[in-house]
Amino acid sequence: MPIHADTAPSWLLTGWVRACHAEGATVSDAALLATAHDLLVLWDDPSRKYHCITHLIDVLRRVDELAQEAHDANAVRLAAWYHGAVFTADSVSAYENRAGENSAASANLAREQLAALGVPGANIERVAELVHAVHQQAGGAGPKDSDANVLLDADLAVLAESPQRYRAYMTAIRDEYCDIPEDDYITTRLRILEKIQGRKRIFLSPGAAAWEKQARENLEAEIVRLRAKLKK
Repeated sequence: MPIHADTAPSWLLTGWVRACHAEGATVSDAALLATAHDLLVLWDDPSRKYHCITHLIDVLRRVDELAQEAHDANAVRLAAWYHGAVFTADSVSAYENRAGENSAASANLAREQLAALGVPGANIERVAELVHAVHQQAGGAGPKDSDANVLLDADLAVLAESPQRYRAYMTAIRDEYCDIPEDDYITTRLRILEKIQGRKRIFLSPGAAAWEKQARENLEAEIVRLRAKLKK
């Protein structure tokens, strides 16, 4: 059953409040919850078939799995809330550029909202840096930043899901970019997948190393399927 802004689980909201307090927020819990709801409305846009609240929840759960490897896990959690807050699925260029996630606009939104919540400036900038890092590390360079590595690995963890869940992910991604012609979508999707496949390591955190094998199997299966489609 789809999760919407008004039906988000209570633990998601309490986790947001807890992370905000840990990063120095000074406003009331009611104000924090109002901002969380505003963010969930963005994530709940009907055009989002994959990059939706369910994806946000999945990323946060993976961050929790890797939290011991983070220097500041609460900054990572806040960055997860913002990493895809601003999103577009209207073109091939948008899809190829971090799957439509606008990191600059999302980081600016984090700066604006977290400042209004009383979070100290240095902590705000750290969250904004992490939002940008998800885009900057898309090439797999892997700077020595444990927080950024945890966030990127959590974002890519869908690649290591079971084959059944991976197929559901593929369907959702295609539905999200339904305006892109089939051949253009396949060509772009292949370019993205092959770039990830070519990395020495897909996942950068030691705790995510166990995800590597399943992710590569899923990638290879999808690449084979897409190449076959192009030949038809």
